[in-house]
Amino acid sequence: MRKGVKIALVGGVFTAMVGGAGYGAYNLVSGVTGNSGPSRPGTSEVRSGPPSAAEVRETSRKFLAAWADGDARQAAAYTDNAEAAGRALTGFREDAHLTKVKLTAKQASGARVPFAVSTTVSYKGRSKPFSYDSQLTVVRGRTTGRPLVDWSEAVVHPSLERGDTLVTGEGAAPPIRAVDRAGAVLRPKDYPSLGPILDTLREKYGESAGGTPGVELYVRHEDEDAGSRTLLTLTAGKPGTLRTTLSAGVQKAAEQAVLRSDKSSVVAVKPSTGEVLGVANNREDAFNAAFLGRVAPGSTMKIVSAAMLIDKGVTKATGSAPCPDTAVWQSQTFHNLKGMAPNEAASFSESFARSCNTAFVKLIDEDGVTDASLTEEAQNNFGLGKGDWKVGVPSTDGSVPPSGGPDRAANAIGQGKVEMNPLNMASVTATAMTGAFRQPVLVPRSLDDRELATARGLSPSTVRQLRQMMNRTAVSGTGARVMAGLGPDMGAKTGSAEVDGQEKSDSWFTGYRGDVAAAAMVQRGGHGGDTAGPIVAAVLAAG
Repeated sequence: MRKGVKIALVGGVFTAMVGGAGYGAYNLVSGVTGNSGPSRPGTSEVRSGPPSAAEVRETSRKFLAAWADGDARQAAAYTDNAEAAGRALTGFREDAHLTKVKLTAKQASGARVPFAVSTTVSYKGRSKPFSYDSQLTVVRGRTTGRPLVDWSEAVVHPSLERGDTLVTGEGAAPPIRAVDRAGAVLRPKDYPSLGPILDTLREKYGESAGGTPGVELYVRHEDEDAGSRTLLTLTAGKPGTLRTTLSAGVQKAAEQAVLRSDKSSVVAVKPSTGEVLGVANNREDAFNAAFLGRVAPGSTMKIVSAAMLIDKGVTKATGSAPCPDTAVWQSQTFHNLKGMAPNEAASFSESFARSCNTAFVKLIDEDGVTDASLTEEAQNNFGLGKGDWKVGVPSTDGSVPPSGGPDRAANAIGQGKVEMNPLNMASVTATAMTGAFRQPVLVPRSLDDRELATARGLSPSTVRQLRQMMNRTAVSGTGARVMAGLGPDMGAKTGSAEVDGQEKSDSWFTGYRGDVAAAAMVQRGGHGGDTAGPIVAAVLAAG
């Protein structure tokens, strides 16, 4: 530690006052206690086990003091990745232009030490204060046994991921004034879920929207396609207007609906055009699971499976589809939801509306159905799983790989190797409703003349049967309770996806009403009608 830094113990509180260079003061307030210290000098003993309270206290104190003092090299030496830490902490001063640094540690929790950061952004004669909270964790070095800060870029700022940096300068892109389909302004403060999406839209379309950049402190992502995130504006730029396909009313309903459950996501699309009307996520990690999620969709996948069975001539809505207690495929036994009564005389429409797994497992054993049948239906008719969607922001278009053995049956009921997200399932519902696959879009194609994905779609006969089965599900099947009052032009499908190591299943629900189709997913939400269903119903009501 350089000269001028004084350390004292007063009433159990460590305080380090840092002088010179205008960097301010660093305070460490720690409630950790303990008598264990590092190995004695001159011994060859390498300590093992979790760091002691005293080691956590001392290591965090030294690291934060060196950081506050502007000594990136010394601070990095107290981490388990000195090279990466040195780059990031040097960039904190030189690239982000952050000065007058004050770091205040809060009550430690085991090896985790939360701390507050108070600093000033100073760039070309302009300055603004900047404060936030972060945290560090102390671990023991694998080879040295020394207590060290477990390094990640998130220590510097919680918005940083691996390879990200903080930068102050001309904005990475001009700001945008995003508006909905009717011209209503979409502000992140009014629609929190749109924050990360608007950041990405700005990065991609800011220049073409006609704005001019300002001076900002922002997160520069290692992945350029992920856009950038503004943390502080020193000089405002001139925004350009960017029209989206969103509907402010639907978006508001989606934002409110996902607040019902943690880790929930919903998407609404306009089936007649493919335009995205609303997208919302309720997640602490700000991940756009609505567009980028890749998880099993449960029985909502039976829409695609039913279309495949109808197209193959295996059955039809009024055809036979017995629903026994269990069904065996390739030595694996499949069950229905607990409490479902068997019905050997059930029609396909009834088994679909009740979401009978065993009926589908028995039907995929019929002549003409192969390991690739579901994949072909998903790709050729529903536009899924080809990796060619161009929504306007990053998204995935699902995965339905050809699968043999037990996975052929598991895929048919939305388990196995099938992966989807709410955007995919809203599109599936829109295709089932209209017969035409229209790739979802968030910004008009005319904005950049991008080539949209195409697919064959469905025959009028298949559409008629799917609509009849989905309407039955919404009127008298597993979706009836949450869809009550939205009719008569409506349809639905519930889903519960089991996840290995997860006690409670993921909840899925998709449905349509008029010219709106929506799908929602709630991780660990249980039955589809219980948690995801009310989210979709609220969005459809607004649409």
